[in-house]
Amino acid sequence: MTTPKRKPPVPSPLTKEKMIDRLLRVDQAGEYGAVRIYQGQLAVLGDNHPLRPTIQHMKEQEDVHLARFNDLIRERGARPTLLTPLWHVAGFALGAGTALLGEKAAMVCTEAVETVIDQHYADQIENLDADEAPLATELEKFRQEELEHKDTAIELGAQEAPGYALLSGMIKLGCRTVIKVAERI
Repeated sequence: MTTPKRKPPVPSPLTKEKMIDRLLRVDQAGEYGAVRIYQGQLAVLGDNHPLRPTIQHMKEQEDVHLARFNDLIRERGARPTLLTPLWHVAGFALGAGTALLGEKAAMVCTEAVETVIDQHYADQIENLDADEAPLATELEKFRQEELEHKDTAIELGAQEAPGYALLSGMIKLGCRTVIKVAERI
């Protein structure tokens, strides 16, 4: 696996506490959205679909990530996003909608989301101070699991889906947008 090309860290105008609050908020929201995406895919594909075990495995990893961010939000007194009800609906709809387009479209969704999350986690890790090494280590572990999901989606034909570039581009844009929104709201 190649590490994404990283930009030099930009000094943050935020205090460390506010930066960590924002990091935990957006990551918790993202993991919640990922769980909902996989729930939507599983609901559409059904219990007997050949991809069910693979998607279920990815969802279970996202469940672990979400549980950890829920704990970190409580431990550090961070404010979760106010938009959880929106992520609840939007994540499920994205997963179900892409699965309705077919299994390759569902994998486009996974690949696109994980591509954005890979870069997002890499940027966060790079911007954490040395005293946040344990958090950086956890983020890197989660990042590697997200990369596994991306690689799995590619192996399962994501890039062969009709309209791949358009669908992937739209999902990536959506992910980047919700990251920016969740940082603040």
